[in-house]
Amino acid sequence: MERQKACLVVAACACTVLCLVSSSAAFSHGASLSACADMMPRHLRAQLHSPKNNYVTIHTNVSFYVPGDKVPVTVRSSRDFMGFLLQARKVSNDETAGTFVFIPPGSKLLSCFEDGDTVTHSDKSLKRNLSFVWKAPDQPIGDIKFFISVVQSYFVYWARIESAAVAQRGHN
Repeated sequence: MERQKACLVVAACACTVLCLVSSSAAFSHGASLSACADMMPRHLRAQLHSPKNNYVTIHTNVSFYVPGDKVPVTVRSSRDFMGFLLQARKVSNDETAGTFVFIPPGSKLLSCFEDGDTVTHSDKSLKRNLSFVWKAPDQPIGDIKFFISVVQSYFVYWARIESAAVAQRGHN
């Protein structure tokens, strides 16, 4: 009887360790769908830093777009980071918009609310400069901004760093 209890305790401990390892390893392959709405990593004991005090910038080479346009988006960083989550959002209501049609190596598409509306990392290699192409929907949606959450390490991240607004041409 004591031997069975000992085996059960060992099995329970092993199961707990495996669950913890598998859930932490999942983040090395990109953000989970639970981060889609608020763009917050779900790391235990992670420390949020102010989006105003970061080393990451998001650039586009356009100030305006028309429905259906493809917009180049560049993320630049002065320090290495491991993970990220990138979305385009409507200025009017903060909903995700459009799809990413080009993503760099070490990243993958995530379908948060629509197919391909989000990009996340697919490995934990160090990153600094990333290039993407976002495609605007064919119907008018208004002005948009790009938002990125960046994970420097498992414990340090910045959420919702934003780009300048990109205005929809002809939109009031």
